[in-house]
Amino acid sequence: MAVNLQQAIDIGKYLVTQRLLGRKRFPLVLMLEPLFRCNLACTGCGKIQHPKEILKQNLTPEQCFAAVEECGAPVVSIPGGEPLLHPQIDEIVRGLIERKKYIYLCTNGLLLEKSLDKFQPSPYLSFSVHLDGMRELHDRCVDRKGVFDIAVQAIRAAKAKGFRVTTNTTIFEGTDPKDMQEFFDFLETLNTDGMMISPGYSYEWAPDQDHFLHREQTRALFREILAPFKTGEKNWNFNHNPLFLDFLTGEKDYECTPWGSPSYSVLGWQKPCYLLNEGYYSTFQELLAKTDWSQYGQKSGNPKCADCMVHCGYEPTAAMDAMQPQNMARALGSVFGRN
Repeated sequence: MAVNLQQAIDIGKYLVTQRLLGRKRFPLVLMLEPLFRCNLACTGCGKIQHPKEILKQNLTPEQCFAAVEECGAPVVSIPGGEPLLHPQIDEIVRGLIERKKYIYLCTNGLLLEKSLDKFQPSPYLSFSVHLDGMRELHDRCVDRKGVFDIAVQAIRAAKAKGFRVTTNTTIFEGTDPKDMQEFFDFLETLNTDGMMISPGYSYEWAPDQDHFLHREQTRALFREILAPFKTGEKNWNFNHNPLFLDFLTGEKDYECTPWGSPSYSVLGWQKPCYLLNEGYYSTFQELLAKTDWSQYGQKSGNPKCADCMVHCGYEPTAAMDAMQPQNMARALGSVFGRN
């Protein structure tokens, strides 16, 4: 698990505090969406299909800070859209660092290299660069040639300037396990600070509806992809709780924790989670109190949840499981050395 030691300690303290306070539902990662605009139209994305009047809107820095403080999560992921299109993204990031939040600024990499001078390296800031595979596969997923090379160059430039850089990879039906293993080997040569992997979610608005995985397909595919890692043949640097990887391969059976990664955007607090859009609330407390959580998750029987194994719903579950005595040693071991 490629997080720095202080981050692991701070998140551990937060989880222990929530447990001691007896809180049943609490956030771990805030999905802060300051805008929906993007400079790409990826085939598996269901986040940018909004009316033009919505796409033109931005959250102000003050709105972002208010949401972060109201939510209280120790980690803030900034997806999009493309966050680097936001004219005040540097001000937003500085404010979050001042609040000692661990930030993952997600980007497709097209604007990253030219934007680096807006930021200062910090243990609280990681650029999370979207890469879905090697050149041919990634450029096909984002529906534009040349994006892979630009993103890789941006990663190298960011690392050269001392920034933390992770990657995020969405895996779809038809992925060749050997190709993905080759891709992980390549990422190791870039000296990134961790790789995030997740099966795609079948957004209703996504242009490509033919390559989303069903649950058993996900488990079978990830067992093949991660086999060299599980046997110790490979030592890939994943930015994941090892228990989440066990979940992907079917060694663990978790229920979703949708409130663990709440989503806030120009439209408000999204019900019930980052992936499903069934309305909005004006406050985080309304989201927690008014959402009928029994209607969501695999066990609910909701068909929209049946095949979802995405990290934003299950990493919080794995984080809580890591607090169990029998799992603590393994979770801690993944902080000090690769698991």
